[in-house]
Amino acid sequence: LYLREDFKFERYIVGDNNRFAANAAVAISRNPGKTYNPFFVYGGVGLGKTHLMQAIGNYIHATSRLKVIYVTSEYFTTEFIESIREGKMPAFKNKYRFTDVLLIDDIQFLENKWETQMELFHTFNALRDANKQLVFTCDKPASQLKHIEERLRSRFENGLNVDIQPPDYETRCAILNAKMRFRNFDLPADVITFIAKTVTTNVRDLEAALTKLSAYAELMDKPVTLEVAQNQLGNSTPARRTEVPAAVSVRTIQEVVAAHYHVSIADMQSKKRRQDIVLPRQIALYLAREISGSSGANIGEAFGGRDYTTVMRACKKVEERLRNEKDLGVTLQTLAKTVAGNAMTDR
Repeated sequence: LYLREDFKFERYIVGDNNRFAANAAVAISRNPGKTYNPFFVYGGVGLGKTHLMQAIGNYIHATSRLKVIYVTSEYFTTEFIESIREGKMPAFKNKYRFTDVLLIDDIQFLENKWETQMELFHTFNALRDANKQLVFTCDKPASQLKHIEERLRSRFENGLNVDIQPPDYETRCAILNAKMRFRNFDLPADVITFIAKTVTTNVRDLEAALTKLSAYAELMDKPVTLEVAQNQLGNSTPARRTEVPAAVSVRTIQEVVAAHYHVSIADMQSKKRRQDIVLPRQIALYLAREISGSSGANIGEAFGGRDYTTVMRACKKVEERLRNEKDLGVTLQTLAKTVAGNAMTDR
């Protein structure tokens, strides 16, 4: 498989959600095999794991004579099976065990493929012993790969394991602007704000939103206004169905949520783990991420100095509950409306 020319560090937008992984990737590309080996990057779909992995490969390929191999785990498995069937295992082993950099994408697809896992285990050992660089991506932490041979899983865990989280509001805006420059396509500022507040899942969905709007502009020969964007993209969660002013403060959200649940802001900012405090705190964090426009780091600071990972974990908890609790969706919509009203009053 070939490395994509556009998957370079220059086009990788760095934010609080991926800074650790990006910095590690740059360090590895400048000194492959010498530090952070293996490098195991995990996170949800469409968050830029493949881009980051291929950026490592592209940089090494452009700046050295080292041999770089990039494959998906599915391709590795298929090639392994075909090599056995055609009696070409020596060539297969030579290809993978004598490379300088091995990049394997979506390692979770090797679960339950025991023979392929053992071949990768031996390939891993050969490369690691020779100080060759190994990089893997996965949709979950290595510790959660329950159907991976224990010896192989321990190899993954013994390296640098870094997660990539969904991008925060500021990073989503930066991603949209960068992709517009690349496409030579412009959108009004209010449309960018709308997309960034509406599409909070991953980079792939942000790109899909841009693709749809650029197609509309070209095929309909009409400019993309805020109304057009709202009609074409719609809204996906209850909290986003309310028009909220652009400058909603985290403090306003905290005040509204605290009043609704009869807790104090100090309680939500505290480390208390009582359920009557945990749920309001999670909801306030979720609303802050969705409608305040503040970065994950700033939101965490407003909630007692919590880190970005804690903010994202709380938001994920709310999203999980939303799928099963219709009443919570109604509550979020009510709270969002109240926040919007309070924000307008404060102006």
